[in-house]
Amino acid sequence: MVKLSGAKALIGSLEREKVSVIFGFPGGAIMPAYDALLDSNIRHILARHEQSAAHMADGYARAGGRTGVCMATSGPGATNLVTGLANAQLDSSPVVAITGQVSIPQIGLDAFQEADIIGIASAATKYSFQPRKVGEIPKTIKAAFHIASTGRPGPVLVDIPKDVLVDSAEVEFPEKVEIRGYKIVYRPDPVQINKAAEMLANAERPFILAGGGVTLSNASHGLRQLAELIFAPVATSLMGKGSFPEDHPLSMGTIGMHGSKEANQLIYGADVLLAVGCRFSDRTTGKVDEFCPTTHVIHVDIDAAEIGKNKCVDVAIVSDASYALSALHQAVVARITTKKDTEWSRKVREVKEAYADKIENSGKELTPPKVLKELRRLLPLNSIVTTEVGQNQMWSSLYFKALLPRTFITSGGFGCMGYGFPASIGAKAAKPDVHVVDIAGDGSFMMTENSLATSVLEKIPVTVLILNNRMLGMVAQWQRLFYNRRYSAVELGNVPDFVKLAEAYGAQGLRVGSIRELSDAFKKSLTSDVTTVIDVPIDPEENVLPMVPAGYSLKDVIG
Repeated sequence: MVKLSGAKALIGSLEREKVSVIFGFPGGAIMPAYDALLDSNIRHILARHEQSAAHMADGYARAGGRTGVCMATSGPGATNLVTGLANAQLDSSPVVAITGQVSIPQIGLDAFQEADIIGIASAATKYSFQPRKVGEIPKTIKAAFHIASTGRPGPVLVDIPKDVLVDSAEVEFPEKVEIRGYKIVYRPDPVQINKAAEMLANAERPFILAGGGVTLSNASHGLRQLAELIFAPVATSLMGKGSFPEDHPLSMGTIGMHGSKEANQLIYGADVLLAVGCRFSDRTTGKVDEFCPTTHVIHVDIDAAEIGKNKCVDVAIVSDASYALSALHQAVVARITTKKDTEWSRKVREVKEAYADKIENSGKELTPPKVLKELRRLLPLNSIVTTEVGQNQMWSSLYFKALLPRTFITSGGFGCMGYGFPASIGAKAAKPDVHVVDIAGDGSFMMTENSLATSVLEKIPVTVLILNNRMLGMVAQWQRLFYNRRYSAVELGNVPDFVKLAEAYGAQGLRVGSIRELSDAFKKSLTSDVTTVIDVPIDPEENVLPMVPAGYSLKDVIG
């Protein structure tokens, strides 16, 4: 036991969780914690908006495979975090958010900068805490990190009243914590594994759908082993992109609303579908009632609540993906004696060849497919790409091949514009020796472009590649296709000048007009010691295709 202020107990607890970076923005209620932070070795990265701080912590977590931490003050500081926490919640990203709160006697009296952040964030977090005594802080922080990083990961909020941060008391730092009612099933039921293995071994047309859970559980090797064993083509959800190398002969790319044609076509031919670490979201399945209606489905997920929620399944395996895939591989090996070239494997090759990259003949010098293929050619294998949300995200999903897990980071379930740039800063903080690129649209980038100040002053250089169509491109595309080209509130014009904007922040700004200029600019960005913004003008009429209209089956593809 040692006597400490609540603020010092907080920082000491974070140090014991081996936190090395906090992304945040200070204010009155959290100020005692910021004062204690000065005596710590923890690096604080000052965001320019609390939402960006949450996205930075999220990007840090996804790239580095460890819990990200963000911090803000009470009231608007706390509420500004909520969008970032909701994004982390839907994408299962481990984040611990620490907020200041007004002093306990003022809670409920509408004090200055008071907000019921526990109530507000309840639907946007995995769990929330509000310690009311100094001695509760170490146990609370230990529990927060445990909940955020175990099972299905997610964000946890710790809201600490100011007087609790200021007061002093005897505290004890626990080595471990037991949380009543919180039990994680990591290892699969052997009975269910055997059922699934029997189905896979006897399948004539197996297919694997891999989601973000494969990456989160570091199960990519097990996924590849099993796919190669049973000759199963593999498609990924948007969140699963990178969990299976997209240059592999069995890779079908991403599936869903803007998925590849080969994935959307082949999955309907499967007799057995193994879905691992995915939740059958509407953007993945299209009209769920018509998604693989005659296919036998095996669903592996660590979150039991996801199994059967959107899609009825034949075999349910509640398990960490890495344990499940390892067990399935062993069980299937025992049932398969020889590998052979089948009618299904030949069909897979035929479909892939039919949709193989064709030479573009649009006559345009700069198109998103050309830009993204050039980017893949130039980037080292282990480089990390983040994306904004909109057309840029779907073009990236279709045309930028992700070859390693944790190298493609995007806002999947929440579709949060403004995510990619702060997430790239977080990713670079987690992996400082790796090149990080944010593939952006002009509309999405403008939502959090003030993070340029953070990247420059904190010396965290990344590259931002803006596919600039001077439009809110995805909304405009829908208005073109479904609203008779009646454009409403989507035209952004030529404001700002992104080169001048970058330079105003002390970053490097470049504009290109050809693939060769893009290549030169990008190479220049890789050796820059400040963030580089590359403005790539594209046609505002450019659509991202293929596309499945909302509410339709994956068979109803356009383009």
